[in-house]
Amino acid sequence: MRWTDDRCHRTLVLMKFMRPDARAWRCPPAPTGVRDFHARLPGYAPTPLTELPALATELRAGRLFVKDESSRLGLPAFKALGASWAVHRVLADQTEQVTLTTATDGNHGRAVARMARLFHQRAHIFVPHNVHPHAIEAIKAEQAEVTVVRGTYDDAVRMAAEADGILVQDMGWPGYEQIPAWIVEGYGTLCAEIDEQLPDEPDLVVIPVGVGSFAQAVITHYRSRDSRTRLLAVEPDQAACVLASLIAGELRTVPTSDTIMAGLNCGTPSATAWPFLHNGLDAAVAISDAECALAVRDLHALNVHSGPCGAASLAGLRAVRDDLGDLGTVVLISTEGSAANPWGGSGESA
Repeated sequence: MRWTDDRCHRTLVLMKFMRPDARAWRCPPAPTGVRDFHARLPGYAPTPLTELPALATELRAGRLFVKDESSRLGLPAFKALGASWAVHRVLADQTEQVTLTTATDGNHGRAVARMARLFHQRAHIFVPHNVHPHAIEAIKAEQAEVTVVRGTYDDAVRMAAEADGILVQDMGWPGYEQIPAWIVEGYGTLCAEIDEQLPDEPDLVVIPVGVGSFAQAVITHYRSRDSRTRLLAVEPDQAACVLASLIAGELRTVPTSDTIMAGLNCGTPSATAWPFLHNGLDAAVAISDAECALAVRDLHALNVHSGPCGAASLAGLRAVRDDLGDLGTVVLISTEGSAANPWGGSGESA
């Protein structure tokens, strides 16, 4: 990553960003009815919110919980929440069988393929060349066609958008906004579950970030009401496109390179998520693979089997803990289980 002005250079070294006034920003609430839709799907159940007192002590928090998305609707990541709602909305206007297309680093594509199979549709999934073969085989097992793209995630998005079919992408841009909005709405079920699982709202929620669509859902949940909850976004230092954009005050594309947090390896934030990221995040931080690997190890030792994308939330909180002051209740969102990412393969957090 290369930034030129002095402020960017200083933050490149620190790899973090703070916005003290984010909790004053407001946005419209998410629509109702999404949670009821998910509750009707086969295999739906709220994912665990696991308390980890040892980490609370280490991080000087009153209580610390991990929202464990290692098993969500039969898949090892939270992505099925967004894909299922978006596919449901897409198919409401269709009278014949269609092909659903998307680009993915793993879990989103598998979720779209699963929903296509569930609703008796076809799926064509585009993946960048560095996606782990296990992830590709998991997508193919959902009876989807898979095309491996000799390029980055952003290249795969472009090819999926040009393919025949209906694009179900978790990244928005001008002219492609409705389906990403449905995906974001689907993710909101996770936040509704946290509300039900805690006696009071948390002081801090930590969110792994790729293109920012999942973060948009969390921001919408807390910034559509009066809330004391602070929101921290975490990215790999090899693909910190949201951090670069926050520092610049406008959307930026950054070069990316391989990281064990494969699903966070995105070079451009979603244009539809950007206003929420720009206004609603209290803080953002970029972490190294080494910091993430340590977080994976420590969570596994506490019987929370997060993949690297999921464990990024712990690594990010560790990196900025001294900047956050007093902390009561903290929620780390672990967006994937270890089965989703065989070290450099298939994890994905929007």
